[in-house]
Amino acid sequence: MRLTKAGEYAVRCVLYLARKGQGEVVSRKEVAEHGEIPAQFLAKIAQQLARAGIIEIRQGAGGGFRLLKPAEEISLLDVIEAIIGEIFLNDCVIRPESCRASGGCAAHQVWLKARTQLRNTLREVNCAQLLDDQGCCFTGLAGSA
Repeated sequence: MRLTKAGEYAVRCVLYLARKGQGEVVSRKEVAEHGEIPAQFLAKIAQQLARAGIIEIRQGAGGGFRLLKPAEEISLLDVIEAIIGEIFLNDCVIRPESCRASGGCAAHQVWLKARTQLRNTLREVNCAQLLDDQGCCFTGLAGSA
């Protein structure tokens, strides 16, 4: 499994907004430039983040994006799953009926365990923690301050 570009860009977007502060409206152009996110891609990502209740999109003059929650309350899992949907690793995990052997299958149990561990790891890390870590590749993006 590999994080999609959309997922990576979503993390960049949310971290940049978190750096600016909850409630601060940041222009789309600024987020795109500082997050090194193609503008067209950002629009799609922002819609998904807004549907998940992570950001608000404000239209018109002075519009842009703002975080709806404190960075401490936004986990990496929240951001990733807002973009890619629930992480499940294999069809048999999310739809056991798709595999007639899933109930007694040893591989099925491995997929379940791996899914649980991955989701728990992503859930344990919030955006504030990532911002505090100066070694994080997303915190050193152009213009971040």
